[in-house]
Amino acid sequence: MKGIRTPEQEVARFRSRLAVAGVVALVCFGLLAARFFYLQVMRFDYYSTRAEDNRISLVPVVPNRGLIMDRNGTVLARNYSAYTLEITPSKVADLEATIEALSALVDIQPKDRKRLKKLMDESKSFESLPIRNRLSDEEVARFIAQRYRFPGVELKARLFRDYPMGRFGSHIVGYIGRINDRDLERIEDSEDTANYRGTDHIGKAGLEKSYERELHGATGFEEVEVDSGGRAVRALRRTPATPGNNLVLTLDLKLQEVVEKAFGNRRGALVAIEPGSGGVLALVSVPTFDPNLFVDGIAPQDWDELNNSPDHPMVNRALNGAYPPGSTFKPFMALAALMSGKRTPAQAISDPGYFDFGGHHFRDDKVGGHGTVDMYRSIVHSCDTYYYRLANDMGIDLIAQTMGEFGFGSKTGIDIEGESSGILPSPEWKKRRFKKPEQQKWFGGETISIGIGQGYNAYTMLQLAHATATVAAGGVMFKPHLVKYIESASDGSRRMIEPQPIKTIPIKPEHIETIRRSMVGVNREGTGARAFAGAPYVSAGKTGTAQVYSLKGAKYSSRITERLRDHALFIAFAPADKPTIALAVLVENGGFGAESAAPIARAVLDYYLLGKLPAGIAPEDPGAEGNSGDGAGE
Repeated sequence: MKGIRTPEQEVARFRSRLAVAGVVALVCFGLLAARFFYLQVMRFDYYSTRAEDNRISLVPVVPNRGLIMDRNGTVLARNYSAYTLEITPSKVADLEATIEALSALVDIQPKDRKRLKKLMDESKSFESLPIRNRLSDEEVARFIAQRYRFPGVELKARLFRDYPMGRFGSHIVGYIGRINDRDLERIEDSEDTANYRGTDHIGKAGLEKSYERELHGATGFEEVEVDSGGRAVRALRRTPATPGNNLVLTLDLKLQEVVEKAFGNRRGALVAIEPGSGGVLALVSVPTFDPNLFVDGIAPQDWDELNNSPDHPMVNRALNGAYPPGSTFKPFMALAALMSGKRTPAQAISDPGYFDFGGHHFRDDKVGGHGTVDMYRSIVHSCDTYYYRLANDMGIDLIAQTMGEFGFGSKTGIDIEGESSGILPSPEWKKRRFKKPEQQKWFGGETISIGIGQGYNAYTMLQLAHATATVAAGGVMFKPHLVKYIESASDGSRRMIEPQPIKTIPIKPEHIETIRRSMVGVNREGTGARAFAGAPYVSAGKTGTAQVYSLKGAKYSSRITERLRDHALFIAFAPADKPTIALAVLVENGGFGAESAAPIARAVLDYYLLGKLPAGIAPEDPGAEGNSGDGAGE
């Protein structure tokens, strides 16, 4: 019957099905074996590396930042370790609630919250940001006991930068701060990204920024075995970090302290240089600031106070402030006259107390004039009329050319950022400076004012001290530098910063001697005699007063607004026969150089040459009575 199969047929059908199933299973097992072979043999190296990467984590080891010390070993910047409480915003569900809960365990001030908010605005959400730094042992213990309650909050041991001298030397040392986007771009441009893995801070100003590569060191790495949850199991291998190099400066911190205290609450700048090497002994800008404020991220209130202060404490007046040199310009004008043959030391003029040019009366500070004036008397008694005439005879082109030889109007190349080039006036400069044709024309009367250090003249105290040191060194100009040597933190080896002579200005020894003798006369019988009375050493100096606001012939009095008073200046070098120090000092709105700036210079030289500390040298009110004309009195 149709539809009925015999047992033999059933067996055959079953066997055929079994064979098909066997072939299918064999093919599947073959494919699986081929896949296993491909993964475990053909791709062994690739997946082995991936597995190893998942098992082993590379943790950067941040290097110790190098120290900064003065020439005597006094530490200006150092490191110390402490615990910090950090939050990763992306891992915290409710940031405000988390901070409130943390406040019960750790003291979190409003300024800490503001700083965190500022850091969040500047950083990425997945970055770990500090909410409190420098936790006490008790705070650390309290947090660890409650740690499970705070996902996304970590306790980390970090190195902190500390500036033990605080405000003293802050414009030189600078400060570090958290790395921002601009810093990252700079790091990427220098192809140094790997060396900054794990590093949160970088030099932002001063030597901390200029010598960042030396101070930072080389980042190390630690190979750590981790479990599936990413927790460290054990350390496998460690490549230690190389600590940053130490900077030892030419700076004498005690001298720096003497200067800053001598200024008191006044504004100004002073630069002191070794004439024979270019080493900077003191570089002062006052008022100063505390660099410790910036290390953890400056609080908005502190930043507003610094940034909006009318005294501008963040401005480095010694490097960046450009001021008219006033009568401190006269020794350089006299030297230029000797070099160019426009004057001889004995050549004299009759000073009636003014100089007429183009129908304009350029007045001397002394009514009735100084009488017969040769080069010596012109410097000792600071005779404006002598230099009015000299400027007219020399002409602006010769003045600009010769003053440029002494470095005026050019950056010195000092090893710290932020230096201004100042203004060395010339017809070419005026054409670049002004856009309108009627403003670009150079007038003869402008040359007259240039001769006494007024007009468009504007130089930094570093430039003025640099030029003074060049004269003191007989015309040999050295590049100013703050770092004496770089010391390896690994083996203690030293890399000296050798003095770099920039050039030698061809000045005849007799011409240098004429200027030196005249500047000695300033401190013996001239405008600086009162400040240097009784000094047991021979010094050379020159007072200067730079006009801020024209009084149109009126006299100074205490009624004049303090910020409208003239700037007080002084340049000096000593000992006069073999100078070991040259300096330039400016007191903003200090009045006359002899009253405000010269006493500070005396304090500097007394300490540097004699080791004598001043008891209290703040001068009397700079608004004391005195004459002021187109060339302000000294």
